[in-house]
Amino acid sequence: MDLNRPASPLQSQNNAATPRTTRGFGAATAIAAALLLSACGGGAAPQGAEQAAAADPASGANASGSVNICGVKDASGIYKGTAEAFTKANGKVTAKYTEIGATTDEARTQIVQRLEGKSTECDIFITDVIWTSEFASQGWLLDQTKLVEANKDRLIPSTVETTKYQDKYWGSPFFTNAGLIYYQKDKVAKPESWQQLYAEAAKAPGNGFVYQGKQYEGLTVNFLEMLYSAGGEVLDDQGNVKIDSKETRDVLNFMSDGLKNGSADRAVLTYNEDPARLAYESGDFGYQRNWPHVYRLLNATPLASSFGVAPLPAWEGGKASGVLGGWNLAISAHSTNQAGAVAFIDFATTPDWQKHVAMDYSQAPVNEAAYSDPAVLQKMPFATELLASVKGAKPRPISPVYPQISQAIYKNVYAVLSGTASTEEAVKSMSEEITAAKASF
Repeated sequence: MDLNRPASPLQSQNNAATPRTTRGFGAATAIAAALLLSACGGGAAPQGAEQAAAADPASGANASGSVNICGVKDASGIYKGTAEAFTKANGKVTAKYTEIGATTDEARTQIVQRLEGKSTECDIFITDVIWTSEFASQGWLLDQTKLVEANKDRLIPSTVETTKYQDKYWGSPFFTNAGLIYYQKDKVAKPESWQQLYAEAAKAPGNGFVYQGKQYEGLTVNFLEMLYSAGGEVLDDQGNVKIDSKETRDVLNFMSDGLKNGSADRAVLTYNEDPARLAYESGDFGYQRNWPHVYRLLNATPLASSFGVAPLPAWEGGKASGVLGGWNLAISAHSTNQAGAVAFIDFATTPDWQKHVAMDYSQAPVNEAAYSDPAVLQKMPFATELLASVKGAKPRPISPVYPQISQAIYKNVYAVLSGTASTEEAVKSMSEEITAAKASF
């Protein structure tokens, strides 16, 4: 399961630009690197969203030709499978999937190179939900507002929000993701609040809680799940920095106390998704916070019949709130078959195909009806819990400088958890670093 990590600096890649790119690979790399430096604080990035062309929802009906969808390594087969199913069902448009990166960061680097170089190689890019603001602000994508509005009745509202920037929609949700709690039914109770979960976890050595506490994007997500449920926020609706708050202090103190009193093992400070899963599979813990794909993996272990699945709990006195992950379908501003791209998106977001997203590929659909379909429930028995997490989830802070915002969060949260900074120091640093990041764009 991809975590949707923030962008890393450009790195060397094995995939060179194809002959369809309009600039050389080296030039595109240099331009992309300069762009990233600009977006990361080296200067003002161009504002291109206002001049972006819009996708025509009606154009898909008369589409023909070929469509190329590009993105990360297709580990589950969902991208290639959708392209093949679309080609078979459509008859007039052929679609293929091209892998342009083995990891999320590599795919992003390759996408940036193609977009900045005005390549016509890819009509659609599979985009991480945290890339929307950055890509839209550069004028790299078609405005999909009319297309999203035409399909809105089939989409879960929270997933639509991940495609929004400056009151327009720049992609269509394809599949989503939200955290879940896995718990050992013979050891601990189904969690109703974070406070209850931590109290249960501290009762006995084998009850502990494992989560993603390493200094990376996963820690940002774990922290925001609690912050949002406590009523806190990073940015308000106007983009003002609001992380210097009582809620932030309460959550940091709570997480830190959990490590001190044994609710969570200090080893979580080294865990991302897979190590957390493997630690839980040892049978030495009561609770695990992880993504939906873990359900299938746990069912192949001795724990298969002993665990339950629950939506993320609420903060005491608040309400549960997850953090949305997932992937969207963005149409390149340089696509040579925009009508074909619209036709593909129409197909990929239909209620019928969204059932296959769950049944065939174990991903979370963006269509609510899929979660109650009998065939889906047979393959994904925790669909009801997953839907609750998805519907209650919120996007991460919407900003073209999200990678820097996330780094400010996970670096300072980690400092508190590891004992190298006080809560007060971390809160002040987070606020100052996020403010500086926003001012750089």
